Amino acid sequence: MAKAKTAFVCNDCGADFPKWQGQCGECHAWNTLSEIRLSGPASKSASGRSNGRSGYAGTTASVQRLEDVAILDLPRLCSGFDEFDRVLGGGFVPGSSILIGGHPGAGKSTLLLQTLCRLAAQQPAIYVTGEESPEQIALRANRLGLPTDQLQLMAETDVDAILASAEALKPQVLVVDSIQVVHSETLTSAPGSVSQVRDCAAQLTRYAKQTGTVLILVGHVTKDGSLAGPKVLEHMIDCSILLEGDHDSRFRTLRGQKNRFGAVNELGIFAMTDAGMREVTNPSAIFLDRSEHIAPGTTVVVVWEGTRPLLVEIQALVDDSSLGNPRRVTVGFEQNRLAMLLAVLHRHGGIQVGDQDVFANVVGGVRVMETSADLALLLAVVSSLRNRPLPRDWVVFGEVGLSGEIRPVASGQERLSEAAKHGFKLAIVPKGNAPKKSISGLKVVPVSRLSEALEACD
Repeated sequence: MAKAKTAFVCNDCGADFPKWQGQCGECHAWNTLSEIRLSGPASKSASGRSNGRSGYAGTTASVQRLEDVAILDLPRLCSGFDEFDRVLGGGFVPGSSILIGGHPGAGKSTLLLQTLCRLAAQQPAIYVTGEESPEQIALRANRLGLPTDQLQLMAETDVDAILASAEALKPQVLVVDSIQVVHSETLTSAPGSVSQVRDCAAQLTRYAKQTGTVLILVGHVTKDGSLAGPKVLEHMIDCSILLEGDHDSRFRTLRGQKNRFGAVNELGIFAMTDAGMREVTNPSAIFLDRSEHIAPGTTVVVVWEGTRPLLVEIQALVDDSSLGNPRRVTVGFEQNRLAMLLAVLHRHGGIQVGDQDVFANVVGGVRVMETSADLALLLAVVSSLRNRPLPRDWVVFGEVGLSGEIRPVASGQERLSEAAKHGFKLAIVPKGNAPKKSISGLKVVPVSRLSEALEACD
């Protein structure tokens, strides 16, 4: 087989060069050239003119109307974890390509090994490891007490060898751990480079689509938490999932960032134990494991994660600053949004914290992505500033606008029902989320302005 032609393209200006060089000759940027593989020269057909129109020789692609496309109800494969299936949208779809990323030690390999050992009892499955030896995988499986008699294991990094083995064994599920170590002999760049990751992922995805195999790729993440490698990799796959969790916490969150077969931003909760990953069926009870003594600066908010409500505790600490520029530190929140909310609190609430250090935290390591926690965060800040704790059985949610209005959020009725189910007695919510019918055991206080919410806490 003739070796494929390659070129080196600048990531900044797009100029291409026949060989690698340290500096781009067009934009003069350093270390921006990446290797890509070129396709073979396209065969040009002779063109002629007939009745004033150009004619092109070649194979005509099949075209059909949208209403004539048959919609097939593909059966999904259950992973054995309800939380995993929730994030996937109901299970694995045949022919889909799934990318799972996470920090080292988050539990990606453990979760996939548990899943494949269960699936292998019903479907043929192959686990391809490129970073660990088969003995390491076997030791982990024995330590977790997993069935190992049906799962096929292969230690390989050559994508051609992986595809050849898959063609021979015809698995229903194929796991490649990880895509950053897989390489193709047709490219001269090192494994993990832009061209290697993109080309190998394209070949594996093409095989999955043609054979109906469920492809699961494991990807590394960078220091800032984004997926390592080219961003185009997320556009090539059907589902992108990120496994998050602090090293000092045993809880892990599995969040869907892209899903062509289900809801986006769906959240699954797992606990890392000695027996492997164990799913948490009632995450609200875990995150609401509060102490008996309620200190100032804590509130409970009902956030909406994917298709279900989740109660989490928010903590705020306001302290005198010894610096000329007071600090704004957040864990689980967006720091810029905290600064914006503090400005709204000063302008429309009459409370000044410009000379104070403000620290905000979401208990349990959960990241709050939506704006429904705005009102709860501000009330926690005011509670810490005044050193007055809020009642233990209060729950708060609502978006705060720049003009001081409290905007309604989606799925307000479901949030209130979740709060009532966990024993909360009073809820401060936007006026637009006030229920039409009273909820048993829960008093709802609707507010339309930030000043009204502050008065309700006095």
